[in-house]
Amino acid sequence: MKITAKVRDIISYYDADSVGVRSNLARLLMHGELGGSGRLLILPVDQGFEHGPARSFSCNPAGYDPAYHYSLAIDCGLSALAAPLGFLESAACRYIYDVPTILKLNSSNVLSRSPDQAITASVSDALRLGCVAVGYTIYPGADNQFSMMEDLRELIREAKSFGLAVVVWAYPRGGALEKSDETALDIVSYAAHMAALLGANVIKVKPPTDRLALSRAKAEYEKHSIRRASLSERVAHIMEVCFGGRRIVVFSGGDAKGDDALRDEVLQIRNGGASGSIIGRNAFQRPKEDAKRLLSDIIKIYKG
Repeated sequence: MKITAKVRDIISYYDADSVGVRSNLARLLMHGELGGSGRLLILPVDQGFEHGPARSFSCNPAGYDPAYHYSLAIDCGLSALAAPLGFLESAACRYIYDVPTILKLNSSNVLSRSPDQAITASVSDALRLGCVAVGYTIYPGADNQFSMMEDLRELIREAKSFGLAVVVWAYPRGGALEKSDETALDIVSYAAHMAALLGANVIKVKPPTDRLALSRAKAEYEKHSIRRASLSERVAHIMEVCFGGRRIVVFSGGDAKGDDALRDEVLQIRNGGASGSIIGRNAFQRPKEDAKRLLSDIIKIYKG
């Protein structure tokens, strides 16, 4: 596989990882319309677990079929598709050569009273399905955060030993955190930094607000005049705390929003120096042709 100078530079950030991990990262970064640019646009489809099937797919019933999402990712030239075990198993054989896949190893659901995730797949499943990476969610701030981190550390060790890259969803939640704290800049940057420290190759976080939740952190932000007025400035800060920009960081699309709002958000994320976006509901909940146009616009934004 021939790679660009930009991708070669990014892969050099992971020189402690095995050849297999770096090869899979290169495959991810070289695939699709953004291939070679150093940017990623990933389609995640774990919402059936996280939010329930009706909330996720009833507005576009074609989305109940995993093949629909494979087709959307392939037609739009996306970098990868990320999903739970049963989803990938249902269609992997048909599309294994057409789009890189990421197996989500743990999942939550809205029936639980407290934020937690069950391990629902294994590293061996990812190998069997030909995935380039595994994904795992941690909830920094939750009462069970340390056991989640310990499980993640073992999964990272196992995945990397077989040459798989690791994507970590770092979502602050639970414990003493208020809802508004979950996207506060100091909290999101803290979660992203923890994911990097745990050994994540790719880190997924939500776009942060300008809120500062922790008084001690707020004092430091103000003392050092850390810029946070615009989303692009906040994204730049997230990139900085992830080892001075030496880790791949992608930002979620979040709740459903209008086309113009999403394009503007992606533009600011790009201007902040992010590695890309991971957009699910804002893609597959639209009619397919509308989703394709929107994803094409996002690709153009990342291409500059």
